[in-house]
Amino acid sequence: MTDRNPRPDVAEFALRDHKAEIVDRLYDVALDPIRLEDLLEVWEGRAAPLRGAADDGAIAPDDAEIEAHLQRATVFLDRLEATRDDGGYRSVLEEIPRSAAFLSDGGARIADCNRPASVAFGLEPDCRFDRLPFDPEDLDLLRGEIRKVAGGRAEKVVTLRIRSQRTGSPVILRVSRVEAASPLALVISTELVWPEGFEQTVQDAFGLTGAEVEIVRGIALGQPVKDIAEARGRSAETVRTQLRSILAKTETHSQSELVRVVLGLMDVALIPAGARAEVRPGAGGLEPRPLHELRRPDGRRLTWIEFGDPAGRPVLYMHLDYGLIRWPATAERAARTRGLRVVVPVRAGYGRTDLHARGSDHVAEVTADYAAVLDHLGLAGAVALPLGADLRFAMNLANTRPDLVRGIVGCACQLPVRTAAQYERMDKWQRFILANARYAPRVLPFLVQAGFSLARRLGKESFFQQVNGGSPADMETFARAEVRAAVLEGSDTCLTRKWSAHEAFTRECISSEKDWSSIVRACRVPVLLLQGDQDPQTPVLTLRELMADYPHLEVRFLPQTGQLLFFAEWPQVLEAVCAMVGNSPPKG
Repeated sequence: MTDRNPRPDVAEFALRDHKAEIVDRLYDVALDPIRLEDLLEVWEGRAAPLRGAADDGAIAPDDAEIEAHLQRATVFLDRLEATRDDGGYRSVLEEIPRSAAFLSDGGARIADCNRPASVAFGLEPDCRFDRLPFDPEDLDLLRGEIRKVAGGRAEKVVTLRIRSQRTGSPVILRVSRVEAASPLALVISTELVWPEGFEQTVQDAFGLTGAEVEIVRGIALGQPVKDIAEARGRSAETVRTQLRSILAKTETHSQSELVRVVLGLMDVALIPAGARAEVRPGAGGLEPRPLHELRRPDGRRLTWIEFGDPAGRPVLYMHLDYGLIRWPATAERAARTRGLRVVVPVRAGYGRTDLHARGSDHVAEVTADYAAVLDHLGLAGAVALPLGADLRFAMNLANTRPDLVRGIVGCACQLPVRTAAQYERMDKWQRFILANARYAPRVLPFLVQAGFSLARRLGKESFFQQVNGGSPADMETFARAEVRAAVLEGSDTCLTRKWSAHEAFTRECISSEKDWSSIVRACRVPVLLLQGDQDPQTPVLTLRELMADYPHLEVRFLPQTGQLLFFAEWPQVLEAVCAMVGNSPPKG
């Protein structure tokens, strides 16, 4: 039976059996994301013929029917994610990297604890409750409150003030209920931990003296300047003078901002080795980079990292929708020797940067965030270094704030795709996501969330190999230890065992597949695009077709490269950046 579509501007699946087949696969994936490739094959077999018919519109696969199934399938997928083996009650401790925290039912033993609790209280998983450094009567009080909160017989959150036997200082404890198979409570304390050896990390990151690091430690642990001065045998005014020097070196403007920056760096030091095993194969020589933060006028948090020469010429690096904020270790060091200050804003919805409001103009808002970071740092005339479809952000920033961008060096960039045939040339995984971003955007959130769930199941390394296996050049590049370490660690902004940026990724994809050709045509700064001959997303033929519309762009093809072109050929890229930095800044 053929379904008739009353709307001539959209395409539909021709047979009800085809829709039923897709619905079946949706539920298969919701219950087991490993079946995503099966859905890909069926979807592409049924949807691909419709794309030509709907080249200027969206495929509407019987919205009322399939969208209802999508909503139900998403509920199942959400439940699956909530019950993952590594998503149980113990995972709440992973979200508390700095404060001492533990899990307890109020019984004789501690169920689990985080690393700061091990350092601050001497706890370990399954140790005795009375190991906590509190007086016996305080232990009884705490145990009783835990039992009441865990059993639902008290307020959801209870706060206690108890004196530590170790320090003699009061400790604030916050007790809250944890959803688990048996009654359990999470206890978080005000005890912060200064990680062992963290002094050297802080000193290396900011170029501080030993005395300045001790002051930073005191400030981070909440000590008043007067107490820090007494402990160091110095006057309070001397410590305040040293503090002003510290603020200048760390590029912060207040003690509270300094604490945020240091605690961000501390997060890296406090991540248990086992939790990062997947992203540190051989470590790759990457140095920890502190996460900087500012607040936008709407209250959103915006973060970024930096590396290279702090006094060097500015480079604005854009991290692709995979959130690849790190470079190979050798490349990061080369940026410093070449006199480049690389600024890497973390985009909305990735890492700790907050999402934009729903319905906002994605390109405009991302562009405003990039401008905000550069303005905050007082930087102008930067070379923008975008990857993939990030080219639209770089060009829009150059168009709207020509004072901030002197030129663009793009790597494996995507230009606005025009036709269904150009999607058909992509490798299957790239086509599956991007073609649906354009033609079936209402379906995309489920597909992306399922993809992220699959990546968790397989591990990021295996998932990358599955998705990018169609490009031998990318697989060869990814096999390099430094590249693998940079890709896996950098993409923690996008996906970890506890964090998934699938909503941000979805927005990025839908935005990239809209028509942004007017942004390209309006761009007047020098643009050099370095493109690969094995790019699974933007094949050479497609790029040559699109280049005809934009004669003002310079394009060079690098042999034996794909989407990871930057990571494979970063010396050539940095040479191009340095050459562009030497040009005169654009006129405003």
